[in-house]
Amino acid sequence: MIHYFLSSYIITIAGIIAAYFWGNHVHAGSGLQCVFIALVLGVLEVSLSFDNAVVNAMKLEKMSEVWRHRFITWGILIAVFGMRFLFPILVVAIFAKLSMLDVFNMATTNVDKYAYYLHQTHAPIVTFGGLFLVMLFLNYFFNHEKTVHWIKPIEAPLSHLDHLRGIEIIISLGLLLAIQNFVPAEQKVHVLIAGISGIITYLLIDGLAHFLEKHEELRAAKCDVQSVACSGFVSFMYLELIDASFSLDGVLGAFALSKDIIIITIGLSIGAMFVRSLTIMLVEKKTLAQFLYLEHGAHWAIGALAVLMLISTVREVPEVITGLIGLGFILAAFISSVVHNKKIKQSESCENA
Repeated sequence: MIHYFLSSYIITIAGIIAAYFWGNHVHAGSGLQCVFIALVLGVLEVSLSFDNAVVNAMKLEKMSEVWRHRFITWGILIAVFGMRFLFPILVVAIFAKLSMLDVFNMATTNVDKYAYYLHQTHAPIVTFGGLFLVMLFLNYFFNHEKTVHWIKPIEAPLSHLDHLRGIEIIISLGLLLAIQNFVPAEQKVHVLIAGISGIITYLLIDGLAHFLEKHEELRAAKCDVQSVACSGFVSFMYLELIDASFSLDGVLGAFALSKDIIIITIGLSIGAMFVRSLTIMLVEKKTLAQFLYLEHGAHWAIGALAVLMLISTVREVPEVITGLIGLGFILAAFISSVVHNKKIKQSESCENA
């Protein structure tokens, strides 16, 4: 266990030191307070992203060792620097029509103004991420080839809905049209564009992944190597988009604890490292194969998170609710898997007897 989380412990120690010195730099004597906030944010990120780790593990099992390594190295840089630091600055720069340098200066010198601009962009951001996750949720359960069901009375009927071509898009667009009726008039266009962009992004990435998987075996040896590399890249980007969608509510919700973007980045980065370490552990220990329903629980958690993100466009949803619902689905699926494994062992024992 230590070996999987060693890098996370190192990052945590480095983050604590950085938070302490940054806190004292900004306001003398506030170092310990900033350390506490950073640690709380790290725990919050892990609790919100546990289902993300399960989904990541599911995708990583199908990737080559090279792209697994790149997900851990390149991916963590994108997750930490890109989503937890650069992305909020970029979004504010676009909506406020300012340069990124001006927004960075605002974030470090006038945190209240920066937080105000970020709050104004909340609805479009979570709509994009929410509808991306809705598509992911629906495409998992709307699959007639899926024979293993956790909540059978619900999942079995859902699995046959993929015979209705485009049903996932229809449902997602219906949700988007419903949501935009409740957002302020000045944000309607932004919310619609963001929602449609989330749906299109999912369709593009998922479509490319399926196309490459289908054609890999039909290509010549030289081209096949290129195909595998391209497929690995698409899967890598797919994972990064899923990770980004999961992190949106955490990034925005973090401002309830602190308005200092440096402390927020440190705290969420600590959490992101532990989620990455957990993902690798799940892959290498073949945990998903051992616990049959974990994958199902993770996707139900994704569906719940997506709905809560969409609700948060018009009504504030406490982060603790989001985290507990996701964790609840994972724990329930884990317990169901353990019970299932015990039944199989008992059945095998009876047969041997």
